[in-house]
Amino acid sequence: MALPLNDAAEWLEADGLGGFASGTIAGIRTRRYHALLLAATTPPAGRFVLVNGFDAWVQSAGGVFALSSQRYTPNIIHPDGARHIERFATEPWPRWSFCLEDGTRIEQEIFACHGAAVVVICWRAVEPRAGLSLSLRPLFSGRDYHSLHHENPAFGFEPQIADERLSWELYADLPRVISLANARYSHEPTWYRNFLYEQERRRGLDCVEDLASPGVLRWDLARGEAVWILAAEGCASELPSAASATACAAALRRTETQRRARFATPLHRAADAYLVRRGRGKTIVAGYPWFTDWGRDTFIALRGLCVATGRLADARDILLEWAGTVSDGMLPNRFPDHGDAPEFNSVDASLWYIVAVHDFLAAAQVQRFTLSEGEQHRLQQAVQAILHGYAAGTRYHIHLDADGLLAAGEPGIQLTWMDARVGDWVVTPRIGKPVEIQALWLNALRIGSRFAGEWNEPLARGTAAFRARFWNAEAGHLHDVVDADHQPGVVDASFRPNQIFAVGGLPFALLDGEPARRVVDAVEARLWTPLGLRSLAPGSPNYAAHYEGGVRERDGAYHQGTAWPWLAGPFVEAWLRVRGNRPAARRQAHARFVEPLLHHLDAAGLGHVSEIADAEAPYTPRGCPFQAWSVGELLRLTATSPRGTDDARVAES
Repeated sequence: MALPLNDAAEWLEADGLGGFASGTIAGIRTRRYHALLLAATTPPAGRFVLVNGFDAWVQSAGGVFALSSQRYTPNIIHPDGARHIERFATEPWPRWSFCLEDGTRIEQEIFACHGAAVVVICWRAVEPRAGLSLSLRPLFSGRDYHSLHHENPAFGFEPQIADERLSWELYADLPRVISLANARYSHEPTWYRNFLYEQERRRGLDCVEDLASPGVLRWDLARGEAVWILAAEGCASELPSAASATACAAALRRTETQRRARFATPLHRAADAYLVRRGRGKTIVAGYPWFTDWGRDTFIALRGLCVATGRLADARDILLEWAGTVSDGMLPNRFPDHGDAPEFNSVDASLWYIVAVHDFLAAAQVQRFTLSEGEQHRLQQAVQAILHGYAAGTRYHIHLDADGLLAAGEPGIQLTWMDARVGDWVVTPRIGKPVEIQALWLNALRIGSRFAGEWNEPLARGTAAFRARFWNAEAGHLHDVVDADHQPGVVDASFRPNQIFAVGGLPFALLDGEPARRVVDAVEARLWTPLGLRSLAPGSPNYAAHYEGGVRERDGAYHQGTAWPWLAGPFVEAWLRVRGNRPAARRQAHARFVEPLLHHLDAAGLGHVSEIADAEAPYTPRGCPFQAWSVGELLRLTATSPRGTDDARVAES
């Protein structure tokens, strides 16, 4: 792919534990999260940045030439390595080609090893010759990945040295950093000060950091490939103590090449980045670089990342892992990074779990994937526990109301996916009976009725109430919330994308015929963008065309117009349903709706789909550049493996 003229495009190498390496094509770190070795000490949480990056330069008879670039305050880029980048590629992992002024060409590659907090970085001269050398200064911190690092006397510069292996204890209670390199090491400790992270500055956050460099690694490129392997001690399988750096890198490269070749497409391989270990089970990271595993995101994303791609064993393991976390009918929405109590501030996470169980069991039947009786019982038990908890009433005034619909919410709490909050300000509280919560609730009742007949009556009652109470006949679409603020008959008629779930995105539609077509046509006309659906229609009060500024400004715009790629999945399915899912409609949907998302794979988080985008042209990608449910919903639209539901798919012809 062509190199962008800026450093907006980002690459990601995930390790399967919740740790990762990431950066920009230009090599300039623009986020506090960009790092070479970011390890999850309690996967997928407890993340620490250990090795942030490096300065590297090549020396030849023609002079000294930089391979790296850094940005320092106030806005100084030094050295000039980025201008030497001739080509960049993402397959099978990030690879750079540098062309230096004297004609020397250097190739660089970076890949993370799956299931281990290990990253391999290699350089080779295209035409090795005498006198050609590479020097590198590693840049360390040893900090929580949300924090920044500053010069201090406690940093541990002194390494333990054993042949090609070095190790540092940066700070007490952190994993030691292991370095294995076929290089000479010179101990020359110093501080590099005032790195500027441009994306953090734009987000109104602290953006200046100091990093420690213990010394210099030097390679003679005439002798062959330069190898540098980084690992977090105790967070990964140990590197072989007797293996040389060259042999170890070759073995790791072979293993990773074979593993990655097994994925059907690059998008399937991108999906694999989000599947990580939690305890003895598995879970899904909501997004990189700053999310861990969130309940709502996990179950939405699982349908695409696992079920649609045929990874049913992974789907089973994730659903079973979460089955044991039901509390008063609710599943946690978030596990904090440092072991505090789980947070249950989500009315929809538990309902999405039931939908994910349905899709998994249906696909398992089609694909003859066998579950034990105990596994089936645990899943059904979790579904029943959720339904009973919600029907009886649980946290945050969540309860089955007399009309069969689900009421939820209390002041100061954000419960739906539109969950932005700044201090005590809940931007879109949506207290009462939000439309997508009813679609999820009625789907959950229908799924639960297959296990227990007690849910048939509230299902019938709620379905009738939904059709009678949510339809806005004058406007020709659905209300966003009825009984707003728990006041009977009060409605919030804001035009938002949540109504699309009454037609698409869930196993069972609540609307059909002319009402369904009118909803879909209205959503397309007012909310569709090339990167998904706007969260609020233009012209509405509080509509925000752009997601930018400080924390308050960004969170205030998060669900007030900002476009969400994950909503493309339910929208396209609804669009096809009202057109009978005919072949001509599928071809048209692919060209109009899916292709722009496929083009986006080369735009921001390379090979992945962003969390959000501006609501207006040029629809700049924003937020998290690597988002699980965005990738998952694109896979649901394009995957060709059976899913066992009646949802329409748009596979490329």
